[in-house]
Amino acid sequence: MEIFVVKDFIKTTENLYFAVIKGGVENGKILACLRYIFKNGNWKKFDTLTGNEFLQQHYPHYLYYSALIDAQIHGIAVQNIVTHYQPRERLQILLQNFPKDAVLADLIALCQLFSANGLDVTQMGITGSLLIGSQNHSSDIDLVFYQRDNFNQARQLTAKLITENKLHSLNHAQWQQTFVRRNCELSFDDYLWHERRKNNKVLINGRKVDLTLSQLVIDSKNYSKQGKITLRVKITDDSHSFDYPAKFLIDHPKISAIICFTATYSGQAQTGEWVEVSGQLEKADDGYQQIIIGSDREAKGEFIRVIRA
Repeated sequence: MEIFVVKDFIKTTENLYFAVIKGGVENGKILACLRYIFKNGNWKKFDTLTGNEFLQQHYPHYLYYSALIDAQIHGIAVQNIVTHYQPRERLQILLQNFPKDAVLADLIALCQLFSANGLDVTQMGITGSLLIGSQNHSSDIDLVFYQRDNFNQARQLTAKLITENKLHSLNHAQWQQTFVRRNCELSFDDYLWHERRKNNKVLINGRKVDLTLSQLVIDSKNYSKQGKITLRVKITDDSHSFDYPAKFLIDHPKISAIICFTATYSGQAQTGEWVEVSGQLEKADDGYQQIIIGSDREAKGEFIRVIRA
């Protein structure tokens, strides 16, 4: 069977474009989130709320309750998929062609810069609008990595290239824009403090670039929601904090981990730090417990915040 991993996109028979949010197949369905529709020559982009409303009105068969994660998401039957977009393959194709627009020109320039500084660009992919060809003049560049070492090398290289003035940090107004778009539960000052140290956002020619990590994680446990929980805990292991979903091991007598499905809080805390976390407590059949952040893309009322002295 064809393998679907996080950050892949799939196109259905109705010209709906979904981003894969969980590896593997559940009951013959790919778990995903509606991101775009192409109709009458135009692209329309969705967030979680508008995507749910659109599917409820027009394609309710794609609304799916996942017993594995105890959540209502989008599920696409494999037989309804007409195109499977894979980020690594797409990036290599784009790098071999003459750029047709400014977004592609910036992507190629960035990859050339990374490659010249020792990063293996064959292990990277491109997701988002560039993956499916829906980009416009203001589109961001969303790079995805599949090896943790490669991703961490890219983050370190990004910081180095900023000091060399070959890439640039986001300015205050651009950070404000990302903060508003994320619509998260943190204050702007808190958001900015956390984001600046991640080294996963940068500018090339004024265009924003996001670096993300995609790991194929298959969790076969069945979880049930136990209600909302807010507590303060110490992070004991951050080695998977940029995965999708991000995972933070914690020092707690009953709860083992924080699992984060929204990019807002990936890489949010480091080993040894104390955090305040608010999310949904989940319990598996075997008694394993974890806190979920990002039961939807916007994660309203949910957060991870480092407790700073």
